[in-house]
Amino acid sequence: MTTSVYAAKPWLGRLSDAQRAPIAPADSVVHALRRVVSETPDRTFLAYFDGRLDYREVDELTDSVAGHLAARGLERGDRVAVLLQNSPHFVLAVLGAWKAGATVVPVNPMYKSGEVAHVLRDGGVAALICSDRAWESYLRETAADSPVHIVLTGSELDFQTRDDARVLTFERLPQAPDADDLVAVARQGHKAPEGRDPVPSDLALISYTSGTSGAPKGATNTHGNIMYNAERQRTGLALPEAPVYFAMAPLFHITGMVCEFAACLNSAGRLVLAYRFEAGVVLDAFAEHRPHYTVGPSTAFMALAAHPAVSRDHFSSFRNISSGGAPLPPALVEKFRTAFGPYIRNGYGLTECSAPCASVPPALEAPVDPVSGTLAVGVPGPETVVRIVDDQGREVPFGEQGEILVRGPQVVPGYWGRPEATAEAFPDGELRTGDIGFMDPQGWLYVVDRKKDMINASGFKVWPREVEDVLYTHPAVREAAVVGVPDGYRGETVKAYISLRPGCDTDPAALASYCKERLAAYKYPRQVEILPDLPKTASGKILRRELRSPSQGSQ
Repeated sequence: MTTSVYAAKPWLGRLSDAQRAPIAPADSVVHALRRVVSETPDRTFLAYFDGRLDYREVDELTDSVAGHLAARGLERGDRVAVLLQNSPHFVLAVLGAWKAGATVVPVNPMYKSGEVAHVLRDGGVAALICSDRAWESYLRETAADSPVHIVLTGSELDFQTRDDARVLTFERLPQAPDADDLVAVARQGHKAPEGRDPVPSDLALISYTSGTSGAPKGATNTHGNIMYNAERQRTGLALPEAPVYFAMAPLFHITGMVCEFAACLNSAGRLVLAYRFEAGVVLDAFAEHRPHYTVGPSTAFMALAAHPAVSRDHFSSFRNISSGGAPLPPALVEKFRTAFGPYIRNGYGLTECSAPCASVPPALEAPVDPVSGTLAVGVPGPETVVRIVDDQGREVPFGEQGEILVRGPQVVPGYWGRPEATAEAFPDGELRTGDIGFMDPQGWLYVVDRKKDMINASGFKVWPREVEDVLYTHPAVREAAVVGVPDGYRGETVKAYISLRPGCDTDPAALASYCKERLAAYKYPRQVEILPDLPKTASGKILRRELRSPSQGSQ
């Protein structure tokens, strides 16, 4: 039997003593909450504009939500869908569901009716917690054809009085007769049901992800998966005691759920919420709350850097800033550091590994591969093994590209109700990510691109990330996305979609020429289209698949 070239874990040499030390995570976020309440009950946990909730209040409010759900017939192991933005309501809903012994199904509020309907039916969802507006506008009709029989709604105007018109652009609706009021339920003083505390092997989340193809599948994140990463965040980020986290990533996304909500609570910190991302609102929150940590996609940092009111002082309190969920161009890291001070640390993870499985340690900076110009996404943790394999599943040497495979305590057991998909994606418990990358001899991991996004131009492989990284070095480029489009002669050709920085001007021919000077002839974009903004997911990831749509024009 051939010995694995990755078994020696060369990345261990990049980790500090604190990062290598064994950990003993709490059994669940619920257990972590109780620990904080027993030690510092009056410490502020949630800050929402001018509103504050301390740990004791959150504990009592979520006990009441759990008691209400149990009284309405929710059983241990039932599924509770939560469709809310970054507000205290989300935290109350999730903790209440977990205290009732349920599994949470986080749902993207940007989903349309058909997408939500699939999640409710596929997950066998028994209860739905959502905003009053979503219930009235489309969810009542959507839920009618699903197993949902318990509904709680809330107005995300609650728990604050500032009513910031940049994001809180709606009015409170009358309470629906066919739904219970989440905040009223939380304040009724119910007791949480006994005997339903989660154990590490219980399902905490069914996180729906499109994966590489087909209808969204539910990754089954256990409480143990979540708490492993939350504890590694606590011990590995080098943050001060009682750190202040700003929730830039949406909490319904696995990054926000684990790296913001769970990690902050596990660190007895303060979680600052601002409903949804709006650059001016975020900068104001930085100035008001002086956070120590945030994580978000590269597109969010681009938007912050482009805001006319941004200054170095907005970022002066940060001890660590992470980026994940979207490629991080090396040019952006350097531009950001030069303009504002902080070094943005890259990270890599998937829903199927409960957010991070590799990150850049606080004391280090990620190297840039001299051949491809790709910025390393980080190094794995001490209990994680990352391997790179070829199309036949054979390990490739350090420096060679192949599919990234991940094994570790954060990897989920599989997909909800999909044994065949589970067997394909998790052979012997090891996650096949569908991402192409390589590892250097020091243990730094590099992600080249998604396997399905590779462009085949006249038989030559072109990875969009490499072209995008070059485009990001152009002073006029704010956002860039590269896709393959049909070409009668080359089979596929490279097309770039661009949005420009405020006050900058250029044209498609100039951008194509800029790339031609810096890339091999088969790699530079033959077509360039400039758009006001590029389409993104709610978590900020640029949607290449929408740009491939025939509805997009060409030029």
